[in-house]
Amino acid sequence: MAEATKATGKKRLNVGQDWATVIAGFIIILMVILVKYSISIPSFGGKAGWHDTETFSAALSAVGLLTSIGATYILFLFIALAGLFLSGEKPGKFITGYTFIFILALMAQLLSSYVPFKNLGLETVLFSLAIGLIIGNTGNLRQWLGGGAQTELYVKTGLVLLGATILFSDLLTAGSFGLIQSVIVVVTVWYFAFWVSRKMKVDDEFATMLSSAVSICGVSAAIATSGAINGDKKKLSVIISLVLIVAIPMMIFMPVIAKWMGLADEITGAWLGGTIDTTGAVVGAGTIAGDTGLKYATIVKFSQNVLLGLAAFAISVFWAYRNHNGEGKRERVPLKIIWERFPKFVLGFMAASLLFSFLIDKELAATSGKLIKSFSGFWFNLAFISIGIETRFSDLARAENKRPVYSFLIAQGFNIIFTLVIAYVLFHLMF
Repeated sequence: MAEATKATGKKRLNVGQDWATVIAGFIIILMVILVKYSISIPSFGGKAGWHDTETFSAALSAVGLLTSIGATYILFLFIALAGLFLSGEKPGKFITGYTFIFILALMAQLLSSYVPFKNLGLETVLFSLAIGLIIGNTGNLRQWLGGGAQTELYVKTGLVLLGATILFSDLLTAGSFGLIQSVIVVVTVWYFAFWVSRKMKVDDEFATMLSSAVSICGVSAAIATSGAINGDKKKLSVIISLVLIVAIPMMIFMPVIAKWMGLADEITGAWLGGTIDTTGAVVGAGTIAGDTGLKYATIVKFSQNVLLGLAAFAISVFWAYRNHNGEGKRERVPLKIIWERFPKFVLGFMAASLLFSFLIDKELAATSGKLIKSFSGFWFNLAFISIGIETRFSDLARAENKRPVYSFLIAQGFNIIFTLVIAYVLFHLMF
């Protein structure tokens, strides 16, 4: 697909961000498999970490560290620029913003390598988020770094790479249960959220977008629903702010609560993936929960994401038949909206899983998979710096009408409890 620029009339390549991240992810995969690229991401002190000035100095002066930093900076910059170009976006101030976000990501990795923090189980994504939040909510640095804060690009590319670490057999088994859970949760939570919003006298437009955000997949669902019903952009902005802000404490505390409750990692992952509204926060929570928790959180979240196209179509029909504008004729809703709203990067994730499960040598899959997983983690690191930068707590304070906020919080509370019950029943039976 290509689009014309207004200034020159020339056509600019634009395959859409989802397809762009699939291509970007597979460029890295092919570099590792075919070109034998093997320079790992920067590590400070290795698995042992650092704990005092002596080990700190040793970590910073380690052989190959500067090479690793330089190679990672160039590789990720090249892939990100390719993703932006394929998405039809102009880089603008991206390189400057990316450079500083990259430095902040290294700082987060350095902090997470500190032994006392490692012993507490504090993952890099938590430090990335904290650094981003501090910058995003103080001073004017947010505007300066904004060009490099490409959250969706970073998260989706990282998820495509994550597919290389998840066997297709696991994907089929857990995905079938995840899909059952997703259908039950999406339908139930959507109607509950809509009912609560109506009870609190939130208008139908607001209630429809809010219900989709809580029940399906957060920001993406809210945007898709807004497009389907031609929703008010100001209302959409409030919902997006709610999703991003509420996802932060959920990401941090839900894995802790799951551990306190003694939930199996598979159940924990299914609960996180089915409840937390943003894909990035699901990855963060899953990382805190551990490798198995991350795997199942990702699979369940993807099972929920694939329903977005069908949900957008159903909401379009629902809205059209409500005759919202008071006109005599009904709007025709095309079936193609299902494919248009389908998250294409999920296909990249599945393709990577297929490739590493069946099409390449097991030994090569094991060795290259470790490197690709570390690359995936660094994309998430960049994403959480960006999430923090883009999150403004003041947005909610400025909201004139607090009823949608209360409706969202009540619906999310119901979502947390209901999804836990469903995840426990389904995945407890499975295991």
